[in-house]
Amino acid sequence: MTSSPECGPAAPTAPPAPPSSLSPSRAGDFMQCPLRYRFRVIDKLPEKPSEAATRGTVVHAVLERLFDAPSAERTAVRARAMVAAEWERLLAARPELAELFTDDTADDAADDAAEPAAERLARWLESAEQLVDRWFSLEDPTRLEPAERELYVETALESGLVLRGYVDRLDVAPSGDLRVVDYKTGKAPRPEYAAEALFQMKFYALVLWRLRGVVPRRLQLVYLGSGDVVTYDPTADELRVVERKLLALWDAIQRATESGDWRPRPSKLCDWCDHQPLCPAFGGTPPVYPLPTMRRPLGAEGPS
Repeated sequence: MTSSPECGPAAPTAPPAPPSSLSPSRAGDFMQCPLRYRFRVIDKLPEKPSEAATRGTVVHAVLERLFDAPSAERTAVRARAMVAAEWERLLAARPELAELFTDDTADDAADDAAEPAAERLARWLESAEQLVDRWFSLEDPTRLEPAERELYVETALESGLVLRGYVDRLDVAPSGDLRVVDYKTGKAPRPEYAAEALFQMKFYALVLWRLRGVVPRRLQLVYLGSGDVVTYDPTADELRVVERKLLALWDAIQRATESGDWRPRPSKLCDWCDHQPLCPAFGGTPPVYPLPTMRRPLGAEGPS
């Protein structure tokens, strides 16, 4: 088929670029499964929206925008009323999310398929309102005046590695002490699984330290799903350890980028991965690697 003179030829697709920065979520992807990192960062494969992730986006938006109101008006009633409006705002920006609540889709369980879409949407909105309600039992927004909300932070380490991410809330005390707050819409993990969330918070603390020259006084995780608040007070020595870990992680990412060798790391989390059909661990075949590869001399990688 020839292109019409009105439209002209299709614009060439820009070639993918190698990764150039690291965020807490992408660092977590690589540690969990290098192949998943490749699918998300290099191949940029699409992923189906989920009710849980979308609910988290809506709840975060409510807790961010509630602080636009005067202190006395930051009530639970007002916050609950904001949930539907934030859902509509999100839907306008991402129309594909409408597929979450159609009569022929179900995200939570097989028997949900028989539930009318309007009822499923109403139940989902109610679950988001319940999470917002629970926040008021954990913090009092009438007594808080955040310095920043949904703050984008980015810094380059001496090595050149760029760290970036979004901080849900940053509180600054009159003394100048920083408190980094992150909202989680799930339940608090058991202690043996708490390291991942804490690593994310230490990542933010490191970036803020490099940007502002002050080690945050407190890291605070607010788990709306279970009603828990977890706090941690980092030290400069701990953040230096985090920096070394990130540099080692970035070195591993660069080596995988150059070689094209992205190994899957199967775990129980594979059941929730959209890319399982493409994973060799499940008999799949990944897409053709889109970046040039560089073979290292024999023995260059050092002992295994």
